[in-house]
Amino acid sequence: MKDYFFHADSMTVGYNGKSLIREIEIGLNRGEILTLIGPNGAGKSTILKSITRQLGLLGGTVWLDQKNLHQMKGKEAARKQAVLLTERICPELLTCWDIVATGRYPYTGTLGILGEEDRRKVKEALEMVQALDLRERDFNTISDGQKQRIMLARAICQEPEMIVLDEPTSFLDIKHKLEFLSILKKLVKERQVAVIMSLHELDLAQKISDQVICVKGERIARYGTPEEIFTSEYIGELYDMKAGAYHASFGCAELPAPQGEPQVFVIAGGGSGIPIYRKLVREEIPFVTGILYENDVDYEAARYLATHVVAQTAFEPVEEIHYEQSLEWMKRCGKVICCLERFGTFNQENKKLLEEARMRGMLVTNL
Repeated sequence: MKDYFFHADSMTVGYNGKSLIREIEIGLNRGEILTLIGPNGAGKSTILKSITRQLGLLGGTVWLDQKNLHQMKGKEAARKQAVLLTERICPELLTCWDIVATGRYPYTGTLGILGEEDRRKVKEALEMVQALDLRERDFNTISDGQKQRIMLARAICQEPEMIVLDEPTSFLDIKHKLEFLSILKKLVKERQVAVIMSLHELDLAQKISDQVICVKGERIARYGTPEEIFTSEYIGELYDMKAGAYHASFGCAELPAPQGEPQVFVIAGGGSGIPIYRKLVREEIPFVTGILYENDVDYEAARYLATHVVAQTAFEPVEEIHYEQSLEWMKRCGKVICCLERFGTFNQENKKLLEEARMRGMLVTNL
């Protein structure tokens, strides 16, 4: 761990002398993003507040560039580390330029007067987050997404070597979430800044993180790459999911499959079935689907949403038994929805199912 730019060595965190999470080991290099995920109340914010010295450590040491972070003086720490927390600030009569300029505090004199270099840094930071046009606006009058960009500009202006963020996208719509994280990723790569943050949006955490820490219980539950962490089984375990499931391949959560005797058979493939599957789930209509190859994107979704999936091994001709099973399910359901418009060479059995459905008067277009 001592070779890392940032590392936590046997860190124990908590409140009022009572430990919450023990023996935390974290290592992070410049140019990397480490994300904390886990259930509400698990201790993600407590870990971040302990790293940023808002809470005293109950044990262990936090090292930043080979120095004990908790022993650094204020300005020295501020030149090394910037912090964005979830608390919304409400400054009076300050423009966006004024807010960003406070990031120069570690470099100005006692009176905080900005020099020419400081003003250049403020402008550069605003340009980097695409917010220079907001510089004269009252901070309290801009949107949440704009405020987050201004606060990120403030952190950039501080010229830190590490940024700590606590749920930075919580109040943002999808457009501003993506914009914010794109700017953050660019900052990390271009300036080799180290980032530690917490996120509730698992799909975004899976895509942006270099390393992921799972927080649950008295110790870190798991620590690894997104590929190691984001499996459907483990995310379900981490969040103790009783209803629905997390779909690792799609990076999203799915509602639980409807219960009861299936009422509809869905002929699908190549992603054509997913919108219908989700509509059926929304309307609480149990369904069966097939014949799907096991490498088909529809198969991945159907495993979570359908009562039963008639599946065929990938790259093999469809076996007669799967056609017969599908025909029996069609008869049991009584209604058939076909999502396919064309049928390839390896999909002729689904075409035969459609012809059977038409002949038997089972085909429906509306649920």
